[in-house]
Amino acid sequence: MKRFASLLALSFSVLSITLPVSAQTAITGVWQGVATVHDIQKVPLTISISGSGSNLKAAFLNGPASHPDQVPASSVSFDGTHLVATFDYFARKLDATLTAGALTGTYGPINPTAKTAPPTPFTLSHVAKLADPAASPNAPDISGSWEIATKSAKGESAWEFRADPPTGKSPVIKTVIQRIDGDTGGLWGTWNGTSYVVGHFTAAGPALYSVTPQPDGTLLISSLLGSPHGPPQNALIARRPAEARKENLAAPTDPTQQTALKEPSAPFTFSFPDLSGKTVSSTDPEFRGKVVIVAIGGSWCPNCHDEAPFLVSLYKKFHARGLEIVNVDFEQGDPDNDTKRLNAFIAHYGITYPVLVGGTTDQLADKFPQAVNLNCWPTSFFVGRDGLVKEIHAGFAGPGNTAGHEELERDVTALIEKLLAQPAPIQSASLND
Repeated sequence: MKRFASLLALSFSVLSITLPVSAQTAITGVWQGVATVHDIQKVPLTISISGSGSNLKAAFLNGPASHPDQVPASSVSFDGTHLVATFDYFARKLDATLTAGALTGTYGPINPTAKTAPPTPFTLSHVAKLADPAASPNAPDISGSWEIATKSAKGESAWEFRADPPTGKSPVIKTVIQRIDGDTGGLWGTWNGTSYVVGHFTAAGPALYSVTPQPDGTLLISSLLGSPHGPPQNALIARRPAEARKENLAAPTDPTQQTALKEPSAPFTFSFPDLSGKTVSSTDPEFRGKVVIVAIGGSWCPNCHDEAPFLVSLYKKFHARGLEIVNVDFEQGDPDNDTKRLNAFIAHYGITYPVLVGGTTDQLADKFPQAVNLNCWPTSFFVGRDGLVKEIHAGFAGPGNTAGHEELERDVTALIEKLLAQPAPIQSASLND
């Protein structure tokens, strides 16, 4: 019961919705409950509904009640009993019915034939207001950086686990697992007397972990959604970096060392169609003598969603000084889903630089034959004014990894400043010269 109570209180997902006046009093406010994964695992879910008239809005929120993280819906409708909130930039929707004071429904793909996970059912009840969950006393301090030894399909030997302490009077901590291709997104939760139970429910879906301090000073981290039946699976051991070095364990891979080029002295090339069918190539005049970020990603990729706002901000800040950005998109091969989601992705983040159609995810290596060990989503190539790649960055540390995200933003901004300060070659005709 203690674990279930902790789980029930843990997520702070909120959906803000504006309704017709006649239905407003029945639906507005905060709704809290659980979503059920694998028919057995319970992930806390909270929804806040507000607004009036035709101004319907929606957003999942996660984190402390005083400053939750918001993930907005693209559109919302409510007819008095039936609520639909779409997150079309992830090709998913929340579909619920208001009956006898309860909201019951599912969160899943907009297209029922899409090649994604099946809808996740949930049941919510109205509560007075959004508040931080209760926590057991004497919560241990696990804040800071930890390392998880692993052998991943990406060739990693370690991941980072980071925990941020509670702020103010809130008992909620924020944690994240950072892999080479990106992070889990922020995972929030409280101490239940034995473990921290941390998770979220976002547009990308649910996540839930337990983090249990061990007598030897390590942490046991288990995904509570890793198995549809039985006890938690995929237990991970996290150690402080100094302890990992004492045991001769490798550190997490430097994201600038994951991917390389076969011929670093050769100009970097690309040529792909945009969504209108027009071919955009590295030889085009608009790239001549420019600094270019070639960002590889996909609208299905949560870490690519984290990266998009940063790329947009870089483009706005540095485009006039000579920065170009090209997004080369690889989708999952679902024609009924991919294009709509990609267009929604572009609109949601306000992307104005070229977005090119690279192909499907299994074609990545073939489409970029110059690269070695190109296997992370996203991956960005930073090309100097001379057409040569100056740095390759695998993955992205999103806002869920507060310290890692801030460091990445500083490092990339400094790199762009440095590359823009370099003069363009006098005879440069294109990136291929």
